[in-house]
Amino acid sequence: MIVKINGKDETVEKKLNLAELVAVKKLSPEKIVMEYNLRIVPKDEWRDVILQENDHIEIISFVGGG
Repeated sequence: MIVKINGKDETVEKKLNLAELVAVKKLSPEKIVMEYNLRIVPKDEWRDVILQENDHIEIISFVGGG
């Protein structure tokens, strides 16, 4: 299935939830925010959101610095 992640089409082999997507991409959950189809999804809801064909996901990461 094809989903759009940060503006790019990506193929996802099976239906994943947002928590599984974070794990597959080896991201640090503590340092990111997920937007799913124009809605910010709280971390405690990531397991409830199952990816579907043509979904739009934005992954925003926090970077420290001065």
